[in-house]
Amino acid sequence: YFLPYIFLSSTFHQSSFIFIFLVSVFLSLLLFFFFFFLMIRRPPRSTLSSSSAASDVYKRQVLYCAYSAKMVMMSVLSSALRDIASAERRGKRQVLLRPSSKVIVKFLQVMQKHGYIGEFEIIDDHRAGKIVVNLNGRLNKCGAICPRFDCPASEFEKWASNILPSRQFGFVVLTTSLGIMDHEEARERNTGGKVLGFFY
Repeated sequence: YFLPYIFLSSTFHQSSFIFIFLVSVFLSLLLFFFFFFLMIRRPPRSTLSSSSAASDVYKRQVLYCAYSAKMVMMSVLSSALRDIASAERRGKRQVLLRPSSKVIVKFLQVMQKHGYIGEFEIIDDHRAGKIVVNLNGRLNKCGAICPRFDCPASEFEKWASNILPSRQFGFVVLTTSLGIMDHEEARERNTGGKVLGFFY
C-alpha cells in the first residue's frame, strides 16, 4: 500500500534535483559569457585615459589587428600581369589594372614597343591609380619573377632558355641601372640587372 507513494516521492525528488541542477548550470554559463564579453569589449582601466602610455599601446594593438585583417597585395606587378594574361585568355579587348605603379607602366611600355599590347591609358583617381590596357590578341603568356634574381649580362641566354619557349620568341624584362628594358636591349647595352618578368 505504501509502495506507490514511496515511488512517487522518489521520482519527484529526482526530477526536482535535475531541474535545479540544469538551472544552476544555465545561470553559471550565462554569468561566464557575460563577464567574458565584458572583458573583451572593455580596455584596461589604465588605457581609458587619453594621456596615458598604456592608452597608446592599446591603440597601436587595435590598429595592428585591423591592418593585419586586410588582405595585403604582395606584388603589384605580379597581380597586373596575371590580370592581363587572364583577360587575354578569355578574349577580352580591354583590361583594367589597379593599383598603378611606375614599374607596371615601364613594363607595359616594353610590351607595347614589341607589339604585344595596344595603347594603354593611365587614369588618376587620386587614390592608387588605374591603367586601362587595350589588348590585340598577340600575347600568349606573361608573368612576374619573384623574387627578383640578379642576372648579369653573361647569363641572359640561360634565363631566356629557362623561361621562354623558344630562343627568338618572347622577351625577359629586367630592371637595370639604365632603366627597365628587355634582355635584347640589355645585351646591346652590355648591362645586367634584376629579372622582373617575361612575356611572349
